[in-house]
Amino acid sequence: MPREPERDLPDRGDDATESDPNDQAILDKTGTITKHVSRVVFPAFSLDRGEGCEIPENAYRDLQTYLGLRENLAANEGARSFIHESTRDRTPLGHGHRDQIRDLSIKQIREMYRQTLRQLINELAETEEFFRAGIVAIDITEDDPFSGDRTGHEDEIIGTKEKNDEYAYQWATVQLVGNAVPLVLDARPVRKGESRKEIVEDLLKSAEDLVHVDNVLMDREFDSQHILKMISQRGLSYVVPKRMQTSEKAQAKRLLQRGQTGTRPTANSISGRTSGTRRR
Repeated sequence: MPREPERDLPDRGDDATESDPNDQAILDKTGTITKHVSRVVFPAFSLDRGEGCEIPENAYRDLQTYLGLRENLAANEGARSFIHESTRDRTPLGHGHRDQIRDLSIKQIREMYRQTLRQLINELAETEEFFRAGIVAIDITEDDPFSGDRTGHEDEIIGTKEKNDEYAYQWATVQLVGNAVPLVLDARPVRKGESRKEIVEDLLKSAEDLVHVDNVLMDREFDSQHILKMISQRGLSYVVPKRMQTSEKAQAKRLLQRGQTGTRPTANSISGRTSGTRRR
């Protein structure tokens, strides 16, 4: 239905008097998080720099972690702040840091990210909070609208999902859901001319290399016979909403205007398959 669902917030009970953590409480945990990230992530990521560099490679990783733990902090501004907060004698400048990161190809970054996930999953598997099987969700999200010159990058900086004249980078992700520990298993850019089937197949291949996948959740933009057949051939089940036709959208709007919140299911409102389900 074309409306926002009503929010029914649960009663916090005895926790109602407890305040949410403030910025300082969160910052106090930053050191612990950074140390853990360093131990798990850094061994997998390499900048492939030459020998004899004055600034150690770990300094770039430290700065990248520093930037990632803060919201909307640009590299130049973050590098200046990092000079005062770091205990290192030499730290990268903002432009130097960007150059090092940009030299990494998407293929390299994805492979290093997968190595990191393998290490993290191996650690999580030793606890009772994680199992190497579950449900994955595939989705496409977009960055903030791009306002610069996209000359030469038209295939990468494509249009937004909204019907307007704006452009933005789009990313496809596959995330492990339904477990105590949700993980983004892989992410890849969406390029002009790529089919949704190519994207889903690529992400599923990455996901199945890391965990055992039982079920695939997708939204209605992936409602395609080619995609659903490919998923079934991999022995997986799926849940995907069926695309709404123009007449169905009009009917939904009429129901909303009359104050109705739903209708009785008809014969074609839910279509079942041997190894998947499409829901309207």
